[in-house]
Amino acid sequence: MTGDRPFKRALDRLQNAGFRPTRQRLGLARLLFEGCDRHVTAEQLHGEAMAADLRVSLATVYNTLNQFTAAGLLREVVVEAGKSYFDTNTSDHHHFFLEGAGRLEDIPGDHLIVRNLPPPPEGTRIARVDVIVRLLAEGQNQES
Repeated sequence: MTGDRPFKRALDRLQNAGFRPTRQRLGLARLLFEGCDRHVTAEQLHGEAMAADLRVSLATVYNTLNQFTAAGLLREVVVEAGKSYFDTNTSDHHHFFLEGAGRLEDIPGDHLIVRNLPPPPEGTRIARVDVIVRLLAEGQNQES
């Protein structure tokens, strides 16, 4: 598509979500959204930013990921206390988590049926259900 501005997809996503496209936001959005869907930690994204010569602090990466999540551009997947991945696929789906390797893989939402949920407490409603199926590699023992 000739005539398109560089990084148009990332810029459009930021503007449609109401963000001012600062250099740092645009650079991080490019890393996140210019390719295919993926799962990334703040530390991984920070490393990619540094490798791409985008000068940004780890705190700014965390802040930006949290802002993008609040705006619905990302989903946060908490795999354990203090360990989150940010998912560029915001559709209804679940995850496999390969313990030890720290790798997330998508499970399409229609491949899993969750039944018999208890009624939510009064004054609340269920927003969504996130399922993480934890996997061990063959021969790997589960740690106690």
